[in-house]
Amino acid sequence: MQFVSELLPLEMILFSICLLFPSLFVSGRKLPEPEVKIEVLHNPLICYRKSKYGDMLLVHYEGFLESNGTMFHSSRKHGDNSPVWFTLGIQEVLKGWDKGLQNMCTGERRKLTIPPSLAYGKEGKGKIPPGSTLIFDIELMEIRNGPRSHESFREMDLNDDWKLSKEEVKEYLKKEFQKHGYSPNDTHHEVMVDDIFKNEDEDKDGFISVREFTYQHDEL
Repeated sequence: MQFVSELLPLEMILFSICLLFPSLFVSGRKLPEPEVKIEVLHNPLICYRKSKYGDMLLVHYEGFLESNGTMFHSSRKHGDNSPVWFTLGIQEVLKGWDKGLQNMCTGERRKLTIPPSLAYGKEGKGKIPPGSTLIFDIELMEIRNGPRSHESFREMDLNDDWKLSKEEVKEYLKKEFQKHGYSPNDTHHEVMVDDIFKNEDEDKDGFISVREFTYQHDEL
């Protein structure tokens, strides 16, 4: 995604932290949202892995207006004709994609019909009129471990006890800030850690378990 490369150093740090702890930047509860209509257009014969929250996905896609069938974008025909990478479940893409591309196999094609509230809403965007229901033909090309993966958890779990303490999370924050030239002893780290545990430590036992780390939270 283009916007990532344009972030300032401090914004880049916060962005990377947001990938690992998205609920730190989310507050309040939301009303139930409409569902995405999912139609499987092609299934591969063998499925070694299915997409899940936190994975990085590489997809080709075409987008259409449901109202008149007009194509508003195609990754194969527009731009540099390349597929796009994104992380599933952190609102990096349309909410309808986050909901509609879970449990998907590499090589699978899906048709998603996305209501306006899970797309561009009442405002619309560019070629997309306000209040538009959108249809996407999406092919999943590749799945990679994302920032919210078991591998990332193990990297942060310094004592290999399969749970993250406040000290381990604080150490991660220090390294991220220090990597970009900021003080590793910034007092804001304490506040950030408290906020992270308030949202991520579901059972309030003082630790973030591997299930709590990788599981999709309600507020996302």
